[in-house]
Amino acid sequence: MTELTEDADGLPSGSLSAQQASADAADLRAGIDELAGLVAGSLGLSELLAAVSTFAVRAIPGADGAGVALLRVDRVENLVEALAASAPFVAEIDEIQYVTLKEGPCITAALERRTVRSGSLGGEKMWPRFGPRVGRLGVHSALSLPLLLSGQAIGAINVYAHGKDVFDEHAAELGELFAKPAAVAVHNAQVLAHALALAAQLQTALSTRPVIDQAIGLIRGRSGRSAEEAFTQLRAISQAEHRKLADVAQHIVDEAARRARARRDPT
Repeated sequence: MTELTEDADGLPSGSLSAQQASADAADLRAGIDELAGLVAGSLGLSELLAAVSTFAVRAIPGADGAGVALLRVDRVENLVEALAASAPFVAEIDEIQYVTLKEGPCITAALERRTVRSGSLGGEKMWPRFGPRVGRLGVHSALSLPLLLSGQAIGAINVYAHGKDVFDEHAAELGELFAKPAAVAVHNAQVLAHALALAAQLQTALSTRPVIDQAIGLIRGRSGRSAEEAFTQLRAISQAEHRKLADVAQHIVDEAARRARARRDPT
């Protein structure tokens, strides 16, 4: 006869509950290890968010799909900065939540900086439009976890399941443990993406500066205006024609070069 021993929590070590808890803990550790293995420099922001959403499905028991969203919580109309989903049905739900209705668990979790759960979305009173809409898609359980850094929400992880009452306190606790390193990984990728975008803008500015200076010189030569006045004129043309400043400057330079060639070779 096999003797059952008790684990640290007083549960028989051979019981299903203890085995399940051990398996859940192993899945969580694997998910966190995968987060730690992400090298932000080798992934774009959207790719990293997609990876985090996939890891969340593995780390949180009962999950059928997950999504990660970077949110600007101080904006209503342009709330989403970036998002990714582990499955098409999650992407469909995200479209409903962020674009169509601007209502749902992820928005609540981020705005209120707290974990949000629902086991019956079809009858959920917190989101009277979102809940029934998603319930009709056959998705009934949601667990939303804010991504917090220094108490501020930068986004949220949405986890969904087709069954009802799938996410209990245990799932929420594991989700919160996963969300902490996930917030760091997502934030680092966000900072890197912003830095790369700024570098590209600066590079563009440096590459277009010579042609803008040439256009200013041409305007000054024709009109006798100061450099500041010539730049103001150039900017006014850009705004009036809804064209980039560099494109307007390039046109002025090209036109001047064409006229110079025509004068040298009138035939």
